[in-house]
Formats: sequence, structure tokens, C-alpha cells
Amino acid sequence: MSVDPQHEVWMAQALELAKTAAEHGEVPVGALLVRDGEVIGEGWNQPIGRHDPTAHAEVVALRDAAARVGNYRLGGSVLYVTIEPCTMCFGALMHARVGTLVYGAREPRAGVCGSQLSLPAQYFYNHRLEVIGGVMAQQSSAMLKSFFARKRR
Repeated sequence: MSVDPQHEVWMAQALELAKTAAEHGEVPVGALLVRDGEVIGEGWNQPIGRHDPTAHAEVVALRDAAARVGNYRLGGSVLYVTIEPCTMCFGALMHARVGTLVYGAREPRAGVCGSQLSLPAQYFYNHRLEVIGGVMAQQSSAMLKSFFARKRR
């Protein structure tokens, strides 16, 4: 299966947001919400700086997009995030009615789109979310590994 080259363009921007997170001492995760070829929201991990356990990159990007478009429903949008979402972030994507999730690296401890759980495959949701994983996974993973290696020194 080949990856849409446009996915890599957007994921590269999400990786830049992840770098911003790392520069602020946050776990380097970046997220970008795109609809109709336009960025409508962006975010990077900020739970430490904001003193907010919900300030994951995905949630920050969803909040930014909802404020910009004036609606919490973000149908037809694509969320690009550098790591597989956790349960909280997946739930937020579903409530916002995001159309597609594109993520980079798998999250073996808490990922819910295939690593620990496969929430997108559950039948009880009234919304379906297309999931594409592994886009620029090596770059995302390398950034995380480098960040945590520096932390351990």
C-alpha cells in the first residue's frame, strides 16, 4: 500500500509542531487538523506548561480548529498526529466527527488504534473514523527516542 504523498507533507508540519513541544520540555507530539486542503487547527503537547492533563497535541489542535471554524463538529477533516492516539484523544476525535486520522509512530503502551486496543473497529460508535498509521513513523519515533534519551542523562 502506498501512502498519499500529501499525507507526508502534512505530517512533516506535525513533526515541526512536535519539535516545538520538545523545545518547551514537553513530550514531542504534534498535531495538525486539515480540511479541504487548509490547516484549520494545530497543536503540540502542552500538559506540563498548561498544567492541564488534557492538553495533548490532538486535543489542543481540535480546540484550535473548533474555535477557528466556530463549531465543535469538524466533519470532513483529517487529523495528522505524530504518534498513535490514547483513549482520551481518540474519544475527542470521535466526538468532533473527524473523518480521518493519520498517525506516525505506534504507541505500544497506550495506543488505541491498534497497539493496545483497536477502538476504531468497535461497532458501538455512531461515527466511523478512517485510520492510516505509520506515516513518517521512523521520524516520529526517532524524535521521541531522542527526547527521552536526553531526559535520562
